[in-house]
Amino acid sequence: MSSIRFQALREASNRKLIDFQESGRKSELFGSNVFNDKAMKQYLTSDAFKAVQGAVQHGTKIDRKLADYIAMGMKEWALNKGVTHYTHWFQPLTGTTAEKHDAFFETSYDGSDPLEKFGGAQLVQQEPDASSFPNGGIRNTFEARGYTAWDPTSPAFIFGTTLCIPTIFISYTGEALDNKIPLLRALSAMDEAATEVCKYFDKNVKKVTATLGWEQEYFLIDKSLANSRPDLIMTGRTLLGHTSAKGQQLDDHYFGSIPTRALTYMRDLEQECIVLGIPVKTRHNEVAPNQFEFAPIFEEANLAVDHNCLLMDIMHKVAERHDFKVLFHEKPFKGVNGSGKHNNWSLSTDTGVNLLSPSKTPMTNLQFLTFFINTIKAVNDYEALLRGAIATASNDHRLGANEAPPAIISVFIGEQLTKVLAELEGVSTGKLSPEEKTDLKLNVVGKIPDVLLDNTDRNRTSPFAFTGNKFEFRAVGSSANCSNAMTTLNTIVAKQLKDFKAAVDVLIESKDMKKDDAIFNVLREYIKQSKKILFEGDGYSDAWQKEAAKRGLSNFKTTPEALKARASKQAIDLFGEMGIMNHIELHARYEIELEEYTKKIQIEGRVLGDISKNHVIPTAIRYQNTLIENVKGLKNIFGSEFESIAKEQIILIKEISGHIEGINSKVEEMTEERKKANNLTDAQAMAEAYCNNVKPYFEVIRNHCDKLELLVDNELWTLTKYRELLLTK
Repeated sequence: MSSIRFQALREASNRKLIDFQESGRKSELFGSNVFNDKAMKQYLTSDAFKAVQGAVQHGTKIDRKLADYIAMGMKEWALNKGVTHYTHWFQPLTGTTAEKHDAFFETSYDGSDPLEKFGGAQLVQQEPDASSFPNGGIRNTFEARGYTAWDPTSPAFIFGTTLCIPTIFISYTGEALDNKIPLLRALSAMDEAATEVCKYFDKNVKKVTATLGWEQEYFLIDKSLANSRPDLIMTGRTLLGHTSAKGQQLDDHYFGSIPTRALTYMRDLEQECIVLGIPVKTRHNEVAPNQFEFAPIFEEANLAVDHNCLLMDIMHKVAERHDFKVLFHEKPFKGVNGSGKHNNWSLSTDTGVNLLSPSKTPMTNLQFLTFFINTIKAVNDYEALLRGAIATASNDHRLGANEAPPAIISVFIGEQLTKVLAELEGVSTGKLSPEEKTDLKLNVVGKIPDVLLDNTDRNRTSPFAFTGNKFEFRAVGSSANCSNAMTTLNTIVAKQLKDFKAAVDVLIESKDMKKDDAIFNVLREYIKQSKKILFEGDGYSDAWQKEAAKRGLSNFKTTPEALKARASKQAIDLFGEMGIMNHIELHARYEIELEEYTKKIQIEGRVLGDISKNHVIPTAIRYQNTLIENVKGLKNIFGSEFESIAKEQIILIKEISGHIEGINSKVEEMTEERKKANNLTDAQAMAEAYCNNVKPYFEVIRNHCDKLELLVDNELWTLTKYRELLLTK
């Protein structure tokens, strides 16, 4: 078996660079495979084009007759680009995307008159088999009917020779079976609530859009090396493996010169992204060896989520061309940094204003403070829900592991903005005097742009940090679909803005306050109520854990703990009131996420047991037999003196036996705990059993295996080692 490892090393060392030539300027190629405004103007009638624009900008429904014209134009555009099939591209509750391809090609009943056909009915709605997708009890397994419906706010695109039409996915009874529907509802709620608040400052605002810029971290490993590791292939991470002597401790990889082979992959990937309208802009080495990052320009949140899902799929496909394996797991290697997907979130108006970016006038800065403070208040009130939105088995390895934000949700705003809030907290109750109002506007609100200019430092230990003109939700996992985090964040802020508007209106109407006085009064109370969530220090420290507990902040260190918030009364009330998800849809997601956690730990346990007993132990015994033969030979030569001469070999033989016994006994115990957990019928209880009773064996078994890796002859070891996986360029 060790021959597989060395063959993989030879293949990786002898790789030839793929010949890749860029096709032209990115500005000319951008969106060329997207049915965007430019393509629609060319292929649609003016009425059809206006219908799509109305759906995108105002959420108006598209008439079925116009849908036929849109489908006809879309088909002609696609056929002219060599497309043969179409698919409804959707995001079921698996965390990935799904698609079923149908050919445009059709014939008449007798097989004659072949033609390419695609009408409004095929565009607007399809009926894929929904029986095998996760549903969390919404439907029975024998009920196969589910519907995909066109989402015109995310443009169709061509991938390969297939026209991909972004869609929502719903059950026969109308419940959301995907990640897109709740996100779209949350974005609509945000638009409505934020627009109403904006009218305090600018009557011309008619729409507010939530924007998202994700930062996708990932590892690139040679395909042959990755395929030689059963744990990487089946679980996405290494379940065992001793750390390399050289890892990231020299800080020489971060922002360093990108390895040539990886850079060629990135250039190829960028071109694929550009023609699909994904505005990738930044690429660089990350902290760990063979770890990298891609980041785009900000986009509307729904489109940004679609683009991130598409990017992850493209990354895998382009990697195949370059003989790479892409790893999105949050912690594929022990001892080096894991990967995240920072979600940079902000709000923009249709008048071109970023609501989280201060300007030069007190009025616009008061608007900034309104949205800034309301966001902090929302996170303060719903921090447990935000933690639940990012909870997965793989992200548990990263959160709080001294390399990523801790499992405690807190907000970092910087020293200078903390002082601004302290000034606002001192605002007088009730109506403000002219002098106080002038002082506030000139010396507090008016100076915010100057404050932010100097407030450039960032707290990398903060899970939710303000970074100048946006909030960065740093705790989202690299393998995650951004929609969970974005749905929750937009919902809680929309709810908070709705409550803020009601509170201000009460002061204006019943207390006869002027608008600015009322806003200052409400913001002052929010600052007082949100102090516990603000933290500027080291999020990794033990002191913060103790302080957070005193403040009453949640600290859910495992997914089964964190997911309880997803089905809490607070969640049901919030998502129900805001029209995002009903209790059936919420509970379904809770059940699905628990089941996914359980299955992932179950798979990892089975794989670890298999590798340790069928790879590690036989290899250790083979080397031990070599040592035994050596000791026997020394005894034959030296007689009674052999024990002193073979002292080290005998110690090694005993040490190997101890680790073999440790592996065998712990794998057996782990298997028994797995059997007990499998007999449980409650999803929460089963997930907790796997978390608390099965998973703890992983580290113990790994420790024995990793010790044997150091003891056994390198020529015999079957599993590709960390130094080979991480340092082969």
